[in-house]
Amino acid sequence: MEKTTSLSIPRIKLGSQGLEVSRLGLGCMSMSGNYGPPKPEPEMIKLIRHAIDTGVTFLDTSDLYGPHINEILIGKAIKGIREKVQVATKFGIRFEVATKFGIRFEDGKRGICGEPAYVRACCEASLKRLDIDCIDLYYVHRIDTQLPIEVTMGELKKLVEEGKIKYIGLSEACASTIRRAHAVHPITAVQMEWSLWTRDLEEEVVPTCRELGIGIVPYSPLGRGFFSAGAKLIESLPEDDFRKSFPRFKPENFEHNKQVFEKLSLMAARKGCTPSQLALAWILHQGDDVCPIPGTTKINNFNANVGALSVILTAEDMKELESYASGDVVRAEAFEVLLAHLTNSICFSGGISAKLEGISSGLWQPLIKCVSIRGNDSSDASHLDIPKLTIHKFQELKECDISKAPISAASTSNPLR
Repeated sequence: MEKTTSLSIPRIKLGSQGLEVSRLGLGCMSMSGNYGPPKPEPEMIKLIRHAIDTGVTFLDTSDLYGPHINEILIGKAIKGIREKVQVATKFGIRFEVATKFGIRFEDGKRGICGEPAYVRACCEASLKRLDIDCIDLYYVHRIDTQLPIEVTMGELKKLVEEGKIKYIGLSEACASTIRRAHAVHPITAVQMEWSLWTRDLEEEVVPTCRELGIGIVPYSPLGRGFFSAGAKLIESLPEDDFRKSFPRFKPENFEHNKQVFEKLSLMAARKGCTPSQLALAWILHQGDDVCPIPGTTKINNFNANVGALSVILTAEDMKELESYASGDVVRAEAFEVLLAHLTNSICFSGGISAKLEGISSGLWQPLIKCVSIRGNDSSDASHLDIPKLTIHKFQELKECDISKAPISAASTSNPLR
């Protein structure tokens, strides 16, 4: 029998609408693929049950994971103990054949949809797969930029009124979208990638959430495994692990980036913890309105994550950690993302469509394939195989004024979370 942790898991109020969750959540995506093949169901049910018994009761899934089978897994794991857990799932990324922005997507590629009928159909399907009567926290997984967010929120509000969902969340949304959505119905949580080396949300999203009383749920708080294993991570990735495509993990960048892990390891030794616990403690010290959801498929790793709750960091420790992975230190500070995330993050206005049309196809395609420059000057992209003009155009787009008028946007097939 695996060793259990004796640490008591604190509870927090996530957002200001009444949702109470464990201080630490459990991301369940990798149990059903993406980071290699799906894991054996009995083992994953055992892990989820162990987490709940330990006091980690906030479970994160999506209809995309699998797709669908992760929700089924969660449903089986919480059978008979539904009242002990808070289930968060998502909708909005679908497999389809679509033509958007002049780009053809074949079967199996993703599209983004927030149409009311689709919202309702996804909710009903998730309830069935999870085998529950009500979803605790229902996220818009990615923002549909083809229609106003108010339309999507209107249907979600109806689902709350009907008792099919309790609370509403957004995933990968920019500050203006968060404000507009919150005006229709209170948003309980915003889920974004946040770790020592992914910090772009700190400039606008975090302050906006705190102003509005919205909780923050960081996914991939361990840098998609980097802060757990360092160089060993790359050596152990299976061929079907989509992290192999990340520029930060490419050999030409990783040789440099592994120095970040080496510094983290030295500080962890001084603090009497592991590197992953130190990186997770940094997120936990961001505030009581933050609930990270590190994912794992191993009970021992889960126990180690829980141990991060007991790591105490001073203000000086926080600054030292941040210096290890600052924008001028980490290489490949750009990575492939869903274009829908990119367009929402820079909040395209109606006036920007003309600028997009001014980008030749030869320059627009690398932009589609490549990048969200996360909080850095364009010079930081000089090592990437991207035309310089594309980077400058992207920087220009990022600086455009926010408008309520959405425009059509394509989505790529990159299987990001």
